[in-house]
Amino acid sequence: MSNLQQIIQGRRSIGKVKSDPVSRVIIEKLIEAAVWAPSHHGTEPWKFIVLTGDGRRVLGQAYADIALSVQEGLTADERTEQQAKEIGKAYRSPVVIVAICSPSDLPRVDRREEFAAVHAAVQNLLLAAHDCGLGAVWRTGAPAYHPIMKSAFNVAQHEEIVGLVYVGYPDMIKSDAKRTAGTAKTQWIEQ
Repeated sequence: MSNLQQIIQGRRSIGKVKSDPVSRVIIEKLIEAAVWAPSHHGTEPWKFIVLTGDGRRVLGQAYADIALSVQEGLTADERTEQQAKEIGKAYRSPVVIVAICSPSDLPRVDRREEFAAVHAAVQNLLLAAHDCGLGAVWRTGAPAYHPIMKSAFNVAQHEEIVGLVYVGYPDMIKSDAKRTAGTAKTQWIEQ
């Protein structure tokens, strides 16, 4: 098995990481791997925002603002408790990378292909993190797509957040994974 195959098959989502800082050099290496993803028409539709230290508070406050915007009738204590819980989500890892799709407006470009390119970039980033001995998890969900989240990171109207990648040194044992063999998911059409 090639080293690349081992990296691909060995990568897991690692949701629990240590608070130890990750160097800027390593994070830049992950992003450099990301930008080598394929993109249709060479548009390179990705953008990244790296949150470390108290910079993560922007994300935490967005989580809190989103949660509190849909909850009515909370007491002042309940609101304070909810806000602290939501802000804490941003501090689950020492680094959070916001991955954004900034699609080209060229007439020949299909918007769906722009998103596919950014998804491929995130996968490259996750593989590079694993190769560097880091744990990472790609999180999305309703808050990632909420207008309040977009506003928090000055994401333009035509752009979308495609994921929040939490990165740090693993603080858990990764689980074994099983996959259905590729042959079971493949149809060949031959002449």
